Formats: sequence, structure tokens, C-alpha cells
Amino acid sequence: MSFYASIRPLIFKLDPEKAHSLGLTLASGISRVSPLLSIYALRHHVSHPCLQVKSGDLLFDNPIGLAAGLDKNATALPFWQALGFGFIEAGTATAHAQPGQDKPRLFRVPDEKAIVNRLGFPNQGAEKISATIKTHKLSIPLGINIGKSKIAPIEEAVSDYLKSFTLLAPYADYVTINVSSPNTPGLRDMQTAKYLLSLFDALNQKNKELVSEHGITTRPIFVKISPDLSPAEIEEVTGCALEKGLHGIIATNTHPTSGSWAERYGAGGISGRPIYDQSNDVIRRVFRQVRGRLLIVGCGGIFTAEDAYCKIKAGASLVQLYTGLIYEGPNLITQINRGLIALLQRDGISQIEQAVGIDV
Repeated sequence: MSFYASIRPLIFKLDPEKAHSLGLTLASGISRVSPLLSIYALRHHVSHPCLQVKSGDLLFDNPIGLAAGLDKNATALPFWQALGFGFIEAGTATAHAQPGQDKPRLFRVPDEKAIVNRLGFPNQGAEKISATIKTHKLSIPLGINIGKSKIAPIEEAVSDYLKSFTLLAPYADYVTINVSSPNTPGLRDMQTAKYLLSLFDALNQKNKELVSEHGITTRPIFVKISPDLSPAEIEEVTGCALEKGLHGIIATNTHPTSGSWAERYGAGGISGRPIYDQSNDVIRRVFRQVRGRLLIVGCGGIFTAEDAYCKIKAGASLVQLYTGLIYEGPNLITQINRGLIALLQRDGISQIEQAVGIDV
């Protein structure tokens, strides 16, 4: 039994949000102590040429990333790097600082290996988060997930996203546009061509302006989509991303609660094992449509190396962890990377990029 497995019952006695806050405070503290970071890196880092993924100017030492939502204010980035992640996605950040929804708003569902949240993007705001990011020096790609501020009406969504993008993009390696969280009123309505095309146009224009203003390269832009989109809706969102030259799609966000889930936990989003198959289905549909023209990041219900490998074979070049990390602990990244090496060797595949989409 791992150390984390032995203390997990104690952790799970705490309120989920308090446990998360305490864990993040500890991770942020470790991030400021170089000797501790070196110890963690020696223990957790797995490096093997077969795990590397390259996409444009982005180079990932391994395909395992931290999903947005766990470190909303980017306070513990060096710690996540030391745990062996191949990339980190901080946020969701909004143009205006906001407290999020009323508590309680975070629930564990151990029998289902799931988490239900209705956090509503609580964060310190894009300006403060950008100042925090500047203090960290990372050797792995850093993504920033941005969303619409709750106070911004849908008619002002584009300008709201642009403010966050302007503040954060210069300090990120890529930016993810979150239009799929079920916890911000009206946000999911933006997963249509009516809104996406104008949003992507505005972001692309701002991307070009930042190049001359900051002397940087254009930042790859991803869009994060819902697991419950219909095939026609998936095709529409993906088509918009292709038309406007986005870099990739993250599949998927949490699934809105309904039925018994809604009766028990209220409105919110489900993550973890219950959305695993559904997110895989979305990945396959997107992969069939893009055929290598966009990078796909798989997210939803990954607890083992086999889980990650299935998402890769469904069409994802990279994957992200959130709920699995809460249940399995910090050794999960190392276990998955080592497991992926073994699975690739078993299947006679020399490079993980060769496995992308082979089941489709």
C-alpha cells in the first residue's frame, strides 16, 4: 500500500474543498523549497524517448498533463513539474476576480470514483494570476485556461475573454478557451458557430498584436468542449476550430448533473470514472473529423496507464488528470508513464505518437 493510500481515509474525512485548499497550500510551500523539489523530481520523473510528443513549437517530455481546475491561481506550478507531469494547465482564470458559487460546492463520490463540483470559476483574476506566473520558471509547457467572468453578459463575452488573453497569453505556452463549464450561467451556449467564430477571430487578432507588443511567438489556442454534445454539435465546434486555425481541442470538460446526480448534489459538473467512456467517444468523433489537423487532449476518468492508453488510441496525443489524482495520489503520474512505456513495448510501438488514433 502506498503512503497516499494509507492516509487517504484521513484526507477524505475532511471537507473536500478544505482538503483541496490544504493540499494546495502544502504544494505551494514545497514549490518555494528547491531541495524538496529536487527530491520529488528524482523520485517521480520518468524520461523515455518513446513518451515524447511534439506539436508545433510545443515539446512534451511525456503526454501526461495536469488538468485545469486543480491549481486555479497557478500557485504551485514547480511542484506539479516535480511530480513528473509533461505539462501543466492552470486556471480557469477570468478577467475579474470572483469568489465562485456558494458553499458547499465540491463533493466526492468514492463509490463512483467521481467528483461533483459547482465551483463557478473562483479565482484571483487574470491580472494577479499573470503576476504569479511570472515568478515561476518551468521547463515544461504551461497552459492557461480562461473562462468568461460571471458578471459579463454573453454579449460582452468576447471582450471579457480578450482581457484575460491579453494579460495571460504572454506568460503561457498555450491558452485554452473554456466555453463548456456547466457552472457559469450561459457559458455552454457559446459552443455554437454563432459565438465561436467571432470569439476565435478576436483571439487570433489579439494573438498577432501580442507578437509585436511583447516580442513573442503566437500562442497556440485550444478550446475545451463538453462530453454531452451531440454528434452534430461536436462537428460544429470542431469545424469552427479548424476554420479559424486553432491548435487543438480538449475533450472533455465535466458532465452536467442530471437525474439522481442532480437530486443528490444539485446543479454541477461530474468528473472522473462516470465520464470516461463518454469522453473517449468524443475524442473518437473529433479525431475522425480533424485527421491530424488539430491536436487532441483527452481528459476524463483516467486512473491507470491503460486508461490513458485507450484515450491515446482513440485519438488523443496528450491526456490530463484531475479526479484520478485526488483518488490515487501523486504517484499516479509516475505509474502511468511507466505503464505507458510497458504498453508501447508490448505492442511493438517505438514512439507514442504512432499509437494516436490506431483504434479509430
